[in-house]
Amino acid sequence: MSAPEYSIIVPAWNEEAVLPQTLAQLRAAADGVGRAYELIVVDDDSSDRTAEVSRAAGARVVQVKKRQIAAVRNAGAQACNAPYIIFCDADTFVPETVIRNALLEMDEGAVGGGSRVAFDSRGSWLAEVFFAVFKVYWYMKKLAAGCFFFARRSDFEAVGGFDETWYASEEYWLSIALKKRGRFALLHEEVISSARKQRANSALKLLFLLARFFIGGRNMLQKREQLPLWYDGAREGKRVDV
Repeated sequence: MSAPEYSIIVPAWNEEAVLPQTLAQLRAAADGVGRAYELIVVDDDSSDRTAEVSRAAGARVVQVKKRQIAAVRNAGAQACNAPYIIFCDADTFVPETVIRNALLEMDEGAVGGGSRVAFDSRGSWLAEVFFAVFKVYWYMKKLAAGCFFFARRSDFEAVGGFDETWYASEEYWLSIALKKRGRFALLHEEVISSARKQRANSALKLLFLLARFFIGGRNMLQKREQLPLWYDGAREGKRVDV
């Protein structure tokens, strides 16, 4: 087999419910692009069948005990064998055109980038308002969302990868760091990510989290115990609705 031109890295913690769909779709999309690749799942100390279903889907499994998304993604990057890296969350659907255009951007010199993001259904009213405002800001600043991020491996390593002092917002800081090194691309095409976190948490809980952020500032993003929305495991087991 030829050496991979790019690595697709999927961080996962107890994701056996969604990984079969995600990995099958990623393989179909990457096969359609027609360039050599490798598919890596970073299993973050799962207690379910995450590793087994990943291997059954043809992925290489890297096992870690981190419980921090930035560190898990970095572990995948350290294990990869390709000059280009694509990070994709376990609950995100990535069309073939997105992979193809991400690779073309890196071929043409982009240090990294991301894509626009759509959700598979609606969450609470507060989640809808929050993410509508969030996307306007994110797209205006041309930042990559965490659910889909790509980078040249050399540039990713040069900036130190994802900053592991952050338990959330790590994609923001990596976007900023890479933009200082060169052209950062935001694709017009969309990936589809699950709204399961929004659906699994009430508007009141989301409002409380936002209030704590405005009171405590961004320092709360450096403490796992302050971020239950990301780390408490509350989510549906349903597949991404595409």
